[in-house]
Amino acid sequence: MEQDNRKLAVAVVDAVRRMAAHYGLWFAGAIDRFGIDKALEMEREAGDRATAIIVDRLCSVLDAERADGLPKALTDLPPDRLSKLLEALAVNWLALDGVWFQAVETREGMAAAKTVNDGCWASFSPLEAARIKEMQDLPEAGGLEALAKTFLHRMYGVINEQEVFFEEDGSLVMRMTQCRVQNARKRKGLPDYPCKSGGMVEYTTFAATVDERISCECIACPPDPHPESYFCAWRFRMKEDAAA
Repeated sequence: MEQDNRKLAVAVVDAVRRMAAHYGLWFAGAIDRFGIDKALEMEREAGDRATAIIVDRLCSVLDAERADGLPKALTDLPPDRLSKLLEALAVNWLALDGVWFQAVETREGMAAAKTVNDGCWASFSPLEAARIKEMQDLPEAGGLEALAKTFLHRMYGVINEQEVFFEEDGSLVMRMTQCRVQNARKRKGLPDYPCKSGGMVEYTTFAATVDERISCECIACPPDPHPESYFCAWRFRMKEDAAA
């Protein structure tokens, strides 16, 4: 009986894995067929419906109470526990990114892994920006002020350290002062991971999804040299201001 329970538990965990992969493949397929903008609209509709279905079905099966559409056991957790849970999920997200990179790199080399990585960011960054805009109730065209409010709500926002500030000319700068990936490499005596190509895709598409009028400029990002005070830095401007 104990072995049967273990097999069932493994099947439950694997079902979550397959469900996540299938959902992601639908999103990727929609991007490929209809483009990122329409895919984001479809994801919003499908994701809202999926979340309600998942919560309702799991609460029913587990005989769990609901509170405003969410499991009461989750909403009743104290803020520090919820924060730790969010941090654990963010670390897991980063770990999943890393194991995929390593799997591709091992078989096809660094260049191939970076190509896949950059393509992943081209789809994920707009999705993340769209989700943050909705969850934080940000305006459709909120400019740099809206963008400044998004960074702490990104997946890496709870596991990295960053500083965000406006310069005298009105441009917005984000500096990554502590990076979990680069810090790990530093502890192992390894050079910085050259993430500039991925960063250009990531920050450009993220900012443009917050407001299509925002442009992105890399101040420094590995393999660029950078000061000890930060690993990478990015400057954002309104396109009309940059053109003036």
